Amino acid sequence: MFTIDFSDHTELVQNEWLTQIDELLTFAKKQENIEEEAELSVTFVDKQEIQEINKMYRDKDKVTDVISFALEEDEPEITGLDMPRVLGDIIICTDVAKDQADNYGHSFERELGFLALHGFLHLLGYDHMTEQDEKEMFGRQEQILNAYGLTRD
Repeated sequence: MFTIDFSDHTELVQNEWLTQIDELLTFAKKQENIEEEAELSVTFVDKQEIQEINKMYRDKDKVTDVISFALEEDEPEITGLDMPRVLGDIIICTDVAKDQADNYGHSFERELGFLALHGFLHLLGYDHMTEQDEKEMFGRQEQILNAYGLTRD
């Protein structure tokens, strides 16, 4: 089982967005060969809230599109218990997602999927701190998005 807990701080999120993200991340879980039960949360926020979170937790006083908090980074994986794997939290700024979709010339749904998947891959340990890591992570994102059918068109 794969559980995604959604939270909408904007009061603007549509059910279609939740369905798309649920289906995309379930697909990505399979693509990443995660077979055990797992759970994560996805929260939708506005520019003000994501800037506050970015400042508080990342010491960056600016708006951003997505922030991930991976729980497995700091905690050793516990095995042998009948509990789901808790991956962490993804926070998406819907305002920035809309702006970026316009700037990149693709649909809001594609941008929202990109950001959700980007956050998900961070929860799994992918990063883009070095050029090689960035190439690997963004390449994997494109593979999963294309296989799922969420292309830039």
